[in-house]
Amino acid sequence: MKNQIIKVEGMSCNHCVNAIESTLKDINVKGTVDLTKGSVEVNYDESKIKLEVIKEAIEEQGYDVV
Repeated sequence: MKNQIIKVEGMSCNHCVNAIESTLKDINVKGTVDLTKGSVEVNYDESKIKLEVIKEAIEEQGYDVV
């Protein structure tokens, strides 16, 4: 399992947290959103999913991965 911190812009409230965490859950990735840091910490299996797929899933929710 790999841990990665992804910087995300555009998050401002608990709705944002729920949207991102729900999206990650849908693709079988464990994630924790930190609004104050503007980041998402993800824990995933590199043999099952690529980091780029995780980033794209976040961006599809309307947030900017930087």
